[in-house]
Amino acid sequence: MEQHLTIERSIIKKYRKQIWNRFIQGIRDYKLINAGDKIAVCISGGKDSMLLAACMQHLQKYSDVPFETQYLVMDPGYQQKNLNQIVHNAQIMQIPIQIFNSPIFEIVSKSGGSPCYLCARMRRGYLYKEAMQHGCNKIALGHHFNDVVETILMSMLYGSEFKTMMPKLHSTHYPGMELIRPLYMVREADIIAWTRYNDLSFIQCACRFAEQNAQAADQIGSSKRQEIKQLIAQLKKSNPDIDLHIFRSTHSVNLATVIGYKWHEKDKIISFLDHYDDEDQRH
Repeated sequence: MEQHLTIERSIIKKYRKQIWNRFIQGIRDYKLINAGDKIAVCISGGKDSMLLAACMQHLQKYSDVPFETQYLVMDPGYQQKNLNQIVHNAQIMQIPIQIFNSPIFEIVSKSGGSPCYLCARMRRGYLYKEAMQHGCNKIALGHHFNDVVETILMSMLYGSEFKTMMPKLHSTHYPGMELIRPLYMVREADIIAWTRYNDLSFIQCACRFAEQNAQAADQIGSSKRQEIKQLIAQLKKSNPDIDLHIFRSTHSVNLATVIGYKWHEKDKIISFLDHYDDEDQRH
């Protein structure tokens, strides 16, 4: 059997329960794909986005809901070896990628401040623009279950608020565009296992700033997300389902026991005191 068929088959056979079923469940539970959608599958070249591309490609072949896909790779200024690796993997997996350029790394290098925050904001904008030029109404990103759980804790511990990474979002600046995360319920450990099973090698992090920082010993493991990963790993030793509990907590927020909340991102905070003396709020 050709390698790309073996890779595709492993998703729906060996890793059906861990990857395929959770991929399909996320799409169904959060209503991520509708008939007539044209989805730009955004590929960074890492394990997550490449798995996403493979899953979307297989789903499109057999889905009862007709939709189209466009596989986009943005080159923000990658080193050539990283770009070559992305192209190589796409050829192995027979994913018809289209590469487009953006000056993100160059701009960020001159900006000062937080490179990660600015880079993430700019990436999203360039992806939306390119997707719209191809007639797409959605972009699909490769964030997974662990990204969601880590984001929840990061917002609490470092952002002083409780929020999560949503499974889908309407674009604020690009009307008619939507962002979806089909791997929302797929765990990173299973993605890694799938990668190793197929003997695939994807780029880790092609960010020039991360590559520079990694050369300094005092920068290793310094990212906040890495700290949160380690925290969750430690908590799982005494409670193996701790990450699942954190994930589920965002699906059942009890506003009656919350001091303050926002309905929309730009809304003012609604305090429990605003309705504390209302008759229907008394127990």
